[in-house]
Amino acid sequence: MFSPRATPSSGRRQPSRVPGRKSLAGTPSGLLFSPRRTSLAARSTPTRANHANAESVHYDVQTFGSSLPVKVMEALTMAEADDIISVKVDESGWAWMVCGKLLIIWKICQTVVAKLCVCKELQLAPSEYEYTADLVTISSPGPLETAPVQSISVLTVGAEGRARYWASLAHEGNHTEADLELGDLCNFVVAVRGGSFVVSSCRNHLLRVSTDPSGRLGFRALQQGQGVLSGIGRRVSSLFGMLAPPPNDELHSVLWASEAGCLYSLTSSKVCRWEVGDSSEQQTLSWESRCSLDENIADAIWGSESNYEEMKEGVNVSYLDMKLSPSGLVVLAAAWHSQDIPCIAYFCLVTLQDVGASVSDHVVVEVTKHTTPFQEALRTTRLVVPYPGATAFLYTQELVFACSTGTVRGGPPDERISFSAPGDGVRGGGCCGNLPIFFSQTNGLVAVVARQAVSILPETMEDSLCSSLGSFPLTLTEAVAHEDKTKMLKDAFLRFCRSDLIGSQVLVDELFPAEGAGEGEEGAELDEVVTRIDLDLVDDYPASDPRWAESVPEESGGFPLTSLIILHQLEDKMKAHTCFMDFLLQVGLLQRLGQVTLRGGPMATRLLLCEHAEKLQAAMVLKTQHGKHGELVNAAVSGALRKNGAAVPPSLTPADVFFREVSQISLVFECLLEEEERRLKENPVASVQWAETVLTVNNILKDMLQAAGQYRDTKASMYRVSDSPPPPPTHISVITRQHEVVLRSVYPQADSELRGALCEQLVGLLDLYLGGYVAQLASLQLRTGGRPAAAQQERYNALELEYGQRRSELIAPLLDLGQYQWVAALSEKFCDFDMLVQMCEQTDNQSRLQHYMTKFSDQNFADFVFRWYMEKGKRGKLLSQPSAHHPQLASFLQSHQHLSWLHHIHAHETLSSQATGETRYFSKKKTLLALSKLTALASDMDQTQLSRHLEDIVEQERFLLHQETLPEQLLEDKNLDRQTMPLLTPHGLITLYISEDNRISNEDDFKKALDLLEYINEEVAVDIETLKREIFARALKKDDWCSWEGSDDPLEPARDSVFVKILLKLIQEGVSLQAYLPDVKELLDSEQLAAFNSKPYFEYVLRVNYEHYLQSQI
Repeated sequence: MFSPRATPSSGRRQPSRVPGRKSLAGTPSGLLFSPRRTSLAARSTPTRANHANAESVHYDVQTFGSSLPVKVMEALTMAEADDIISVKVDESGWAWMVCGKLLIIWKICQTVVAKLCVCKELQLAPSEYEYTADLVTISSPGPLETAPVQSISVLTVGAEGRARYWASLAHEGNHTEADLELGDLCNFVVAVRGGSFVVSSCRNHLLRVSTDPSGRLGFRALQQGQGVLSGIGRRVSSLFGMLAPPPNDELHSVLWASEAGCLYSLTSSKVCRWEVGDSSEQQTLSWESRCSLDENIADAIWGSESNYEEMKEGVNVSYLDMKLSPSGLVVLAAAWHSQDIPCIAYFCLVTLQDVGASVSDHVVVEVTKHTTPFQEALRTTRLVVPYPGATAFLYTQELVFACSTGTVRGGPPDERISFSAPGDGVRGGGCCGNLPIFFSQTNGLVAVVARQAVSILPETMEDSLCSSLGSFPLTLTEAVAHEDKTKMLKDAFLRFCRSDLIGSQVLVDELFPAEGAGEGEEGAELDEVVTRIDLDLVDDYPASDPRWAESVPEESGGFPLTSLIILHQLEDKMKAHTCFMDFLLQVGLLQRLGQVTLRGGPMATRLLLCEHAEKLQAAMVLKTQHGKHGELVNAAVSGALRKNGAAVPPSLTPADVFFREVSQISLVFECLLEEEERRLKENPVASVQWAETVLTVNNILKDMLQAAGQYRDTKASMYRVSDSPPPPPTHISVITRQHEVVLRSVYPQADSELRGALCEQLVGLLDLYLGGYVAQLASLQLRTGGRPAAAQQERYNALELEYGQRRSELIAPLLDLGQYQWVAALSEKFCDFDMLVQMCEQTDNQSRLQHYMTKFSDQNFADFVFRWYMEKGKRGKLLSQPSAHHPQLASFLQSHQHLSWLHHIHAHETLSSQATGETRYFSKKKTLLALSKLTALASDMDQTQLSRHLEDIVEQERFLLHQETLPEQLLEDKNLDRQTMPLLTPHGLITLYISEDNRISNEDDFKKALDLLEYINEEVAVDIETLKREIFARALKKDDWCSWEGSDDPLEPARDSVFVKILLKLIQEGVSLQAYLPDVKELLDSEQLAAFNSKPYFEYVLRVNYEHYLQSQI
């Protein structure tokens, strides 16, 4: 989706002509506002900086926090004119300034009294290059907002890679240093999990830096291009978005998302994401952005030009910065056309939605009104995107430009705010308390805030909220009746949306005093009021739609929407819910919420609010699908309304009524499946509608559940409740039912192409399903620091058992159907070791099994395999493990007394001798070889001797494999049993494989007979060449060659013959046919082909194929 282009005459956005702020003066009389306040005493009215002749229309520039620390003021005063001053403001309320070789770190004070605030001065390591604030970061074991100064560590890195680390900010003089091997100039330093850091260079080299117990710095390259599915196929691994990054990529931004535990990077060609743990990281996304984004940006700016197709070749795009917002990743880009005179750079904001496996195709490009003449200085433009992400702020040293990100409708217009007064300038910025904060050379920290007349609510909801309150009180003296707490809390919410935080907090404190918070009836009433307001919001009536005029109840206490488009109504509801959650957080109500009764049991109020948001996300997806598959969705919607007993007024459609009451959206899942089953019965199997119905329902279910799940994951910290277990996923029955429909009713009737599509969709649904269980188990563990509490141990064990059973029940059918790539994808991700072992056994893929033993070694996968072999009675395989896993096998055998003696045997020579001398019994020789191998591995012989010994055993086992794989039918006809049959000679095996008794023999059997020729000893009186001719002659007799007489092409019918298939196998193995094949005349003269001597066509076809395949190797 792209923002509308600016004017009919041109596709370019024209620059704003609104003059900015001339100067700033004045000192703060209190704080502006911090993320949260719990008492009115700590608040005071925000003081705006004095605007002399200010012409800013929609924004105010206000001082933020108290006066700057004395050390900062002194550094600014002593700075030379050419000194580079760089400042960064962190969301935690900390800020730091780099001035020359001096680093000053301070906590932004939240009162007018600055003497108690922390401020530390540190000396940077020597460097030939200037330091910037991007080369500095701070970290602490706990949240930085509340961390004491003793627990805060600091890392600085010079451009050349010289790192200096302070383990505690309280001890400025104690630091360690190290030289990091970046291979290029350093450009970013960020703190991540586990007290570690990520350091990057301009050419996209990233290092993970951490300290050892002694405080020394260590580093290693950040893992790139690896994934949990590496090695099982590009198609499957691409499902989870794992591709290796190209070298020599220019890095523009590194971003740490602490809530999600993810690190993002923006280069000139791609966007990457890592999931970062305390000591390791895994790259989970590498999305090629250059081609897609450049074209979208060019289209948004120049797309309306008549010669656009020609112009595209001259468009240049440069990425400048990237920030994270609730709508996704916001990328700042500048675009210019090389042939424009003058050459103008247009600044764009591109919002990308990270959907986990990849980046969504839904890309929002907003062309701002900010333009500059093209020059290298444009690369100094940076970006700030405060919560909730509707507005962005571009800034350079001379100005701040406020504009919309284009992700929501409404909001203040674009505006330019100047900081170009003599001596002034913007030296850096960031976000704090959900506000854009900038460091002004002459005024210190300032916040750019929308004027109070502009609400952060969608424009369509502002008047609606007022009307739901009746006569809206503009001042506290015009108070709503105190007995109606729902209206009063709505009033406080509206004040908050208009940036009247003081007035909003006063109302909240009067309604729900902090004393006795959450106790008794007072706490229950708070939960009830909050739930009622949020439910009114998500089930809002579009009262301005004339078709709803008679359907809106008079007693409705909601926020009547004024938008007439259903999708816009849902978007506005989502925006209002987000604002409501932010309101609860900022005024201190969110952490006081308890629980409500829902569906016959208790449920945490926060989780119910999260459920409302998830349903909104699912409803928006369903409405989008409604436009694509109207008939199917309408049928499901009508069914849901019937189940809910909802009437549809004559003036409205079922969709109008259904999408209005979002809280009942989950009814549509069951109705979709019912409509699917009805259509499968009514439509013939061969019809297009029969297949499309299942594919469409799968997509709708996956997209709805994925949208809800993604929202829940990204907002987990806001909705998480410490003392309440997460509710079970509401879509369990839906997915299990669809799983049965797909595999039992549809899959058996589908062709190969449809089967592939069905399995891929089903795996996506199962991924969501099993991911819900994993999230529940992880939540139970996190609440007690990694181990479930004793009171919850029973619930955890029951849930883990249920998870294991469900996982096997859902994946096993895919294994039975031979869908091994999808079985591997799910089983690896969700650690279903039983499925992995069964898959490897069914496919006889021992190399993959060994790979899993190594990959999941920390989860004792090897022990699981050993137990599995024991339970299945496969002790031969148990005792034939590679040497790499011998220590684990030895440990395992010690706990099994009846086999533990094997671990102590060293008589490998005796066993080897016995195995070599055994010529009577097949099973005994096989067992002796296995024991010999195991005891050799347990012995202390040198590596060279061990290798020779094992090679000899493997060679003998390879020969035994030919007898072990004799066809079952042949053994039955010969009255042979695999366990008791004698050991056969190579000549005897060849005779069995090519005999007429082997009625179902194919090219594999004849190829084995040829392979067995190498095992015939020279002492044996057997002519190998004669035997080889006999093998080929009997292979020729497997097909009726004379039946092809009259064919125009003698090669084509012979392609399916056993003889030609043997030739192809030999060619594939690299065997030279010229040297290997018997002479064609000698072959024709063989006794076995005597019946063909009178048939010239047979000789003709055979010679043609001989010539063709011999020539193919030349």
